[in-house]
Amino acid sequence: MDFFSNTMTIYITLAAVFGIFMAWGIGANDVANAMATSVGSKSITIKQAVILAAIFEFAGAYLAGGEVTQTIRKGIVSLDAFQGNVDLLIWGMLASLLAAGTWLLIASLKGWPVSTTHSIVGAVVGFAAIGVGTDAVNWSKVGSIVASWIVSPLLAGTIAFAVFTSIQKLVINTAEPLKNAIKYGPIYLFMVGFVISLVTIKKGLKHIGLDINGGMEFFYAAIAGIIIALIGIWLIRRIKYDEGAEKRFHYANVEKIFAILMVFTASAMAFAHGSNDVANAVGPMAAVISLAESGELASKSSMPSWVLLVGGIGIIIGLATLGYKVIATVGKNITELTPSRGFSAEIAAATTVVLATYTGLPVSTTQVLVGAILGVGLARGIAAIDLRVVGNIFMSWVITLPAGAFLSIVFFFMLKGIFV
Repeated sequence: MDFFSNTMTIYITLAAVFGIFMAWGIGANDVANAMATSVGSKSITIKQAVILAAIFEFAGAYLAGGEVTQTIRKGIVSLDAFQGNVDLLIWGMLASLLAAGTWLLIASLKGWPVSTTHSIVGAVVGFAAIGVGTDAVNWSKVGSIVASWIVSPLLAGTIAFAVFTSIQKLVINTAEPLKNAIKYGPIYLFMVGFVISLVTIKKGLKHIGLDINGGMEFFYAAIAGIIIALIGIWLIRRIKYDEGAEKRFHYANVEKIFAILMVFTASAMAFAHGSNDVANAVGPMAAVISLAESGELASKSSMPSWVLLVGGIGIIIGLATLGYKVIATVGKNITELTPSRGFSAEIAAATTVVLATYTGLPVSTTQVLVGAILGVGLARGIAAIDLRVVGNIFMSWVITLPAGAFLSIVFFFMLKGIFV
């Protein structure tokens, strides 16, 4: 036990520093693209995006992030391979955080919307397979995660296509678009409230000692959806319509309504993102802290509250400092976004991510959102999409897994050399 008693403080300190660095990268890249549709469609400003993200990212992480955190901490690597070699797992998790954070910094500076989930999963698989042995990787779990990366953007794109097509038929392509926007807007808001509330009740309230089941979760989620819809009705009634703008652009006032609705979907997307992606930073971080304090491979370990706080703070700083580059790529360059189009993409992306969180799969929020934006673009025709930008995004996705793995292997052997 001398190994742990002499180095425990060093490991916990490194875990906190690398965890903040990784969380900063998540904010600069992933939270930025989660907020990109709202900012790109001019529904909210960067400052408002940071405030909404600060509130709802943390709420999502704290209330609904537990399932995915467990997958990152224990699902990808087989703990049996580290029996008697706990130090290897600590070095590996530290290397994974540093590798993923470094790649996210590079990608964010380039304005590439890469996946933090790809980054951390690639990093964990890299150190485990090369640094320890292929038996250390739970390949069946990795396979299900990779499959979700294919399924999730397709699902998000399909939902976004359906939502935007319904908006076109019910609102935009009608004789009275403004009247119909006022009529149907609250129904879409009910959908947002219902989905987010359902995953919070089902997965999140257990963390604070409340376990609601037996069908009651659907009842409470419906109540929450109705409340959000009523708030939406109140806000829509307060809109001051511009008749001059309406003459220049027939749908100017309709888009004002969807801009109001996007405040809710931006909040929902931040909540969904926090529930899924905070695990990428705090999962390995919590694993290192648990191992350093106990020196044992425990099947269950508690998540210190300060770990989530560190993750939340790092994410918000990342968004505020470097997020504008990725926001420009996703929010403006793939396809022209208006509030109605951005609303469709965000409601689809948020629904997909909370469904993934519900099942414990760490999907890529980046891929989900880009898939949703492509779905909206396709609803307007293939010519509405900038295929060159999409090609660059796909290329950055392909590079991310091997980049995360390579950097993780390098950092793993560096840490091993320092501490042995």
